[in-house]
This record gives sequence, structure tokens and C-alpha cells, in this order.
Amino acid sequence: MDRMLYLAATGATQIMHRQAANTHNLANASTTGFQADLSAARAMPVFGEGHASRVYAMAERPGVDFSRGTLMVTGRELDVAVNGDGWIAVQGADGREAYTRAGDLRVNSAGQLTNGAGHAVLGDAGPLVIPPYESLEIGGDGTVTIRPIGQAPNTLAEVGRIKLVDHVPGQLEKGEDGLLRSRDGNLLPPSVNVSLLNGNLESSNVSMVEAMTNMIELSRSFEMQIKLMKTAEDNDAQSARMMQMS
Repeated sequence: MDRMLYLAATGATQIMHRQAANTHNLANASTTGFQADLSAARAMPVFGEGHASRVYAMAERPGVDFSRGTLMVTGRELDVAVNGDGWIAVQGADGREAYTRAGDLRVNSAGQLTNGAGHAVLGDAGPLVIPPYESLEIGGDGTVTIRPIGQAPNTLAEVGRIKLVDHVPGQLEKGEDGLLRSRDGNLLPPSVNVSLLNGNLESSNVSMVEAMTNMIELSRSFEMQIKLMKTAEDNDAQSARMMQMS
């Protein structure tokens, strides 16, 4: 019965881990460019005295769902979406280069080009800084062009190019901050094969229907584990009473 209780308690704990991952996906169903976390379970033997005859399922995050979200037309000059496969290079809070598909760009008070999460957008030579401008345009190849303040309408100045990188299956992993980085720590080179769609944003690739269904299934599985723990407790109490009677 102690083994039964251990397995049920372990199962409930692992279901809580999976529920946390599913809830995280659901909470980001409306986050621009969000890539859903995948979850899975694998059998783990229970080691101890005697033969390892019991196993439990351990929840783990095997990877990220790299499918594309839906394109939404916004018409905003600073909104861009990656056309096809590929990533926009940004600078994470740790100062390292990272990658995202969130193209809700803006210029902060310091003139730095960032996305909606506040991550600095990188060019080929580092974070992009935009001088004061009257109009701004982002080309399909990531080129940022402005019309400086006080200049004629036909006076345009190229201030940099957004670093775009190819998507290489299996080379990227997701961090706790939601950004992707190279598994080997190396920086991905800029690619001419990746382009942007101006005036568009890519939605999250999370399916709310699937996430809600998973939440219900996980809740029922958790309740089943709790019932098993109660059954183990009842069996233990019954065994104790039988021992007292003898």
C-alpha cells in the first residue's frame, strides 16, 4: 500500500507539472509570435529495496511547437511578421542574442528599436538605434529606412537592417524568458532567405480549444490520483483494524 500511495502521489505531482505547462500555453494564447511548449511523459522505474517492478510517468518538456501562428493584418508601419520560416534576432535580458517571431516593434524613449516585450532588436552590428524621424519604413529584407526630421519627403536614410536568421530544426531551444537560443551557444548567421511582411503580425500558435481540452483531461487525471491515495489510506486503516482484532 505504501508503494501504491507513492505512485499515486508521484502521479499527481507530475500531472501538476503538465498542468502548469498547459496553463502557461493557455495564458499566452494571445501573445504575439508565442511558440507553444510541448509536454510528454516517459516511464521511470522506481528503485529501492527489492526488484524494481514498478514504474511511474515523469512529465517533461521535450521541445517547442515550431508551427506558425496566423497572420493578422494591422497596417501599422512598425508591425512585421516573418514570411515563412525564420526568426528575428533580439537581445535577451541576459545580454545574449536570442530569436523570436514577435514583430510588434516600437521605438523607445532612447531611440532603440524593441519588440513588445521590450527586447532590443538586433542588426548586423548590434542593437538598432533609430535617429529622430518623421516617417519610418521596414523593408521586406529587414532594412530600416527613415525620413529625418525637417528633411524633404524624398530624402530617405537607411539606418540599419534587422538581423534575420534561418530556422534550423533541432538547433534552437527555448528559455524561461520565452526566447529561443542556439543549443551550442553559437550565434546564427544572418540569412538572405528570410523576409518580413510589413503591416502584419503573427499570432500565437497555441490552440485554445486544445489547451482547454488538455486542462480538463489533466484535471480528471489529477482527481483519479487523489482517489487512489484515498483508497490506499482506507486500505491501510482497514489493515490496522484487522491487526488489532487479531
